[in-house]
Amino acid sequence: MDISYVVSAQWLFPNLNNPQVVIVDCRFSLSDRDLGKHQYLSGHIPGAYYLDLNQDLSSPIAKHGGRHPLPNIQSLADKLSHIGVISQSTLIVAYDDSRLAFASRLWWLLRYLGHDNVAVLDGGLKHWIDQGNPITTELPTPKSGNFIPQLNSDWVADIHTVKERKEQSGVILIDSREGDRYRGEREPIDPIAGHIPGAINYPWQDVTNPQGYIKSAAELRHRWADVQNAEEIIVYCGSGVTACVNLLSLELAQIHQGKLYAGSWSDWCSYQ
Repeated sequence: MDISYVVSAQWLFPNLNNPQVVIVDCRFSLSDRDLGKHQYLSGHIPGAYYLDLNQDLSSPIAKHGGRHPLPNIQSLADKLSHIGVISQSTLIVAYDDSRLAFASRLWWLLRYLGHDNVAVLDGGLKHWIDQGNPITTELPTPKSGNFIPQLNSDWVADIHTVKERKEQSGVILIDSREGDRYRGEREPIDPIAGHIPGAINYPWQDVTNPQGYIKSAAELRHRWADVQNAEEIIVYCGSGVTACVNLLSLELAQIHQGKLYAGSWSDWCSYQ
C-alpha cells in the first residue's frame, strides 16, 4: 500500500510536531451540518485544523452542479496557506470518523490542485483513540504557508462529458452509492431514484472493512480487476464526495485512469 496516501496512528503520533506535517480534521454529517465542527471543538487530534465540507471543501449550491460543487480554487488555496501548507512540501494528513468519506474529499481536492503530498489516516479518529493516543480541545494557531494551485483540470468530468463518453469503448462509469440507491429502491436525499444509464455499481463502503480500515492492496486490486484495463474511469456518487473514496482505492490499486464526475447524481437529477 502506498504510504504516501495512507498513514497509521502509529506513524502519526511521533510526527505530531513535525513542521512538515499538517493535520486536518474533516468530520462532517450530511444530516447535521454543524455536527462535525462541534465534534472537532469537543476533541480532536492535537494540532489538527478543521475544514468543513460545506464551508471549505465545496461551493454554494446552484441550480446545477450538484449538492457539493467543487470549491472556489483560490479560496481553498488561501485557507490551506493559512494553516501552514506549502505547495509540494507539506504532508497533509486528513481524517474523519466516517470510513474516509470526507477525508478522501480533501485528499482528492489536494491532488486535483496539484499537491500530491497528502494522506488519509487509516481507521480515522477511532483508530487514533483506540491506540491510546491523546485528543485535545486546544485550537491550533494559524500558520504561514504558501499554497499555489496547479490545477489538473482533466481529472473532472461534467454532465456533458459523461453523456458524451459513458458509452464509448474503453470508458467505464462507476456509481459509488449503496446498492439499493443504485438500483433505485431507496433515495433518501435526491429527488429522483436510480442511476445514470450504463453505470456499474461499486459501493464506496467496500473500500474499508467495518472497522474503517482500508483493505489490503491485494484486496483492492482484486476488487478493481474488471476495470483495470479501462482507458478512462468516471466515478460518481450522490454529490461528488464519497466517490473520492473509490478514487483513492483505485490509486492504491495502481489504477490511475479515474476521474470524478463532480456534480454526480444530484447534478444529473437537476437536468431531468
